[in-house]
Amino acid sequence: MELRQLEYFVAVAEERNFTRAAERVHVSQSGISAQIRQLERELGATLFDRSTRTVTLTPAGRAALDHARAALAAAAAVDQAVSDVTGLLRGRLTVGMVIGCTLTPLFDALAAFHRAHPGVELSLWEDNSDRLVDGVRAGTLDLALVGAAGAPPHDLNALTIISEPLVAVVPPGHPLATQPQVSLGDLVDHPLACMPPGTGLRAVFDEACTVRGIEPTITWEASAADALAELTFRELAVAVLSESMATHYRDRLTALPLDDVDIPALLALVWKPSTNPALHALIEHCEQAFGESAPTPTGPQRTAESATSRKRRKNPPPR
Repeated sequence: MELRQLEYFVAVAEERNFTRAAERVHVSQSGISAQIRQLERELGATLFDRSTRTVTLTPAGRAALDHARAALAAAAAVDQAVSDVTGLLRGRLTVGMVIGCTLTPLFDALAAFHRAHPGVELSLWEDNSDRLVDGVRAGTLDLALVGAAGAPPHDLNALTIISEPLVAVVPPGHPLATQPQVSLGDLVDHPLACMPPGTGLRAVFDEACTVRGIEPTITWEASAADALAELTFRELAVAVLSESMATHYRDRLTALPLDDVDIPALLALVWKPSTNPALHALIEHCEQAFGESAPTPTGPQRTAESATSRKRRKNPPPR
């Protein structure tokens, strides 16, 4: 019997679904199923009733669950006790990242943290912003880089990396290209390309349209800014991007400020309040990598925006 088998058993018992449990522990569904079957063979008992859509514990599974949790807690306590004596950070941190992100300072922070604390296992999980935030709240992710509309989630600690307006992007010769700025109402007569629901940029756009009673038709959706730009360059749509994203394509496309959208698009690191020293150390590496220079305001919200404006324009991330 291995600790990872007990971890997988507890994950399936709590999620009541093999697929969600596999996502939680970051292994394949076939891998977690094989380990559960091996555990059942070793125990000589079936732990889960798999006959229905929702996985439920058998009487043997219910009897084992509290003991499995206690074993995992004891193992973690042993690890922490040794770390306290040796002064080394140990354990595991799972970091979430918005799909398609290439924000270099995040990778710099992960690399610096790994060099400083090799006893901490790091893993990376990519998803859209809404699901990443849910993962942080549920405790399946320790830290996540997410997009948000206006402000990071109020119930999480946050380090804001970028805060900027949306723009409409059009190709040369487009009817809107000669205007100094446009409104949301100007866009409804044109095919639109935008990031999908669940992303911070889309949340800003949808919220702004709702406030003004506008129902735009989004014909094209893509998670990568490059894809939206290519669609626009080929005159298939008007793209909605953040200001720094549009700057990346200024040699081919024209960015028009949206004069009636006052909600900024944010990119932020979010995490739950925690006493985990490894998480605190990783956050410090992130603050250093993103070059935080502004004073930290009262409360959980921090900002690194001013120190990263130059970096973000070199490498605009998706949201």
